[in-house]
Amino acid sequence: MQTSRLISKEAFRGSGIGVIFMAFFGTLWAGIGVMGLQGWGFPYVELAAIFVGIIMVIGGISLIHASQKMSNQVSENGARRLKRIGFWFNMVFIAEALLIGAAIAICNMIDQTDLIPGVIAIIVGIHFLPLASLFQIRIYYATGVLLCLLALVTLFIVPATVMFGEHQIIAPLSILGFGCALILWTTGLSLWLSVKNSKGLFVSHIHDEDHQC
Repeated sequence: MQTSRLISKEAFRGSGIGVIFMAFFGTLWAGIGVMGLQGWGFPYVELAAIFVGIIMVIGGISLIHASQKMSNQVSENGARRLKRIGFWFNMVFIAEALLIGAAIAICNMIDQTDLIPGVIAIIVGIHFLPLASLFQIRIYYATGVLLCLLALVTLFIVPATVMFGEHQIIAPLSILGFGCALILWTTGLSLWLSVKNSKGLFVSHIHDEDHQC
């Protein structure tokens, strides 16, 4: 029973933080998409993106609030497992930040700043793959792959500009920005509903490890 409560508490809290991250970064990517529109749809597109972000933040906060009402008891083995998860999460996050910084510096050095959004999207996509294994959240695999594929399409296939009626749009920025936003928002929404409905997309193997001890 202590293990089950631990899983629920950590799942709700961790997933709530995850949903907030998806909301925040999804909205940032939507901002990049808005830049590509070059004024088309202003201010309705911007307001819609902000609205979606706010709704998802509220969902994330609701999960964190629910976790605070749960038992804080934890077995020794479960505590060690959670500590390992926290350590490797930090390592993945640091590696992602360093790679993004290096990518931006290299693109600036070779005067290819237009590649920066696509390269960042690829790095962000790759970082979801170890997180999927770490947290046992399968949807993260799909998130990572989709982000990488979208970035590659915008880098090598999408034309630089597209005419939308009489308005010129920077197609790679718009497609990449709104595409990444949609992927992250969908991931956050799926995570939110999954945990809220106790579908169990979270660190379930803690239970197995505790039974083995």
